[in-house]
Amino acid sequence: MSHTAPAAPGFFDQPRAVWATAFACMVGFMSIGLVDPILTSIAAGLHASPAQVSLLFTSYFFVTSVMMLVTGFVSSRLGARPTLLLGAALIVVFAALSGLSDSVTELVLFRGGWGLGNAFFVVTALSVLVAVAKGGTSRAVLLYEAAMGIGLSGGPLLGAALGHHSWRWPFFGTATLMAVGFVSIALFLPRLPRPAQKVSLTAPLKALKHPGLLTVAVGAFFYYFAFFTVLAFAPFVLDMAPTATGAIFFGWGVLLALFSVFVAPRAEARFGLIPVVTVCLAFMAVLLVVMGVAPREVVAGCIVLSGAVMGVCNTLFTELALEVSDVPRPVASAGYNFLRWFAGVIAPFAVPKIAEAAGVPMAFGVAAVAALLAPAVFALRRRHLERPHAAA
Repeated sequence: MSHTAPAAPGFFDQPRAVWATAFACMVGFMSIGLVDPILTSIAAGLHASPAQVSLLFTSYFFVTSVMMLVTGFVSSRLGARPTLLLGAALIVVFAALSGLSDSVTELVLFRGGWGLGNAFFVVTALSVLVAVAKGGTSRAVLLYEAAMGIGLSGGPLLGAALGHHSWRWPFFGTATLMAVGFVSIALFLPRLPRPAQKVSLTAPLKALKHPGLLTVAVGAFFYYFAFFTVLAFAPFVLDMAPTATGAIFFGWGVLLALFSVFVAPRAEARFGLIPVVTVCLAFMAVLLVVMGVAPREVVAGCIVLSGAVMGVCNTLFTELALEVSDVPRPVASAGYNFLRWFAGVIAPFAVPKIAEAAGVPMAFGVAAVAALLAPAVFALRRRHLERPHAAA
């Protein structure tokens, strides 16, 4: 009597807990691209400069990146489900407060509080998906990156559609959607077992002592410097109406989602991770240089094309970060995210300052160099990138 092995679960064959978590992830990532179409409207409405408005990214990601170091400590004591709900609740509260801001200082501070909720949510959501998704770590990462891509593409659409009426409305819209995510998680995500061992506050930093994880995190820092240059600075170069900017970043996000789910795994399987990352980020550097000197119609096209590159890179960087070390995945994710999101602290503030001092071409040129440094780090430290978890 012959026995056939059970078929691998399809991409969409997942329990409701996965889709509830993925939906809330999507809304969480909407908050990043949400402000792109309304940056110029916020600047006009609150009488702020581009550098001041870019602090919306800086405060958000400063709190997010630093609090990444605390998420494991909290979730190992509260449990993954309560930590997710705490993060979602904080996002609801601070998104609503952002919409009520009367000055750019208030808005920057409330975005920092929003980043606190995002920190609790993002790292915990990835570890939850790894725990409950069918298909192992690779499938969980694809679901996570798909949620990121849809969120990043939907954010600008939401920002443009609601921002057409007022720059405040997108913040209220995000608060409402995350409230739906909160309820979905509360209804469909069961209580997961707590880790047998509590995570210390210093565990994510200690995890970065692993040469492989440190290599991925440093490479990701340089890559995300380029990523946030496109996200936080390019809208000022476009200087278009919210609906036009939203449409451009929607196209960017659609390519990001498609390439993260459908292209990245196939490209890595055929050519290998380092060659794919090297080619993608070399192309990214070219796009950034062109953005610095081209008319805004060409800049718009380059932004959309960069979504394809970022989709591939996001998936490969995240998967490698989870698999390159024997560190527990939630701890590895926290350490990795601390460094990669810290690029979101520096780039959105530094790049406009560089543009003010030395011009737009120089600002994009610095980002292009950062894009090339990422694969250079991988190539120089290639021996550290073996993956003990690759079969997980």
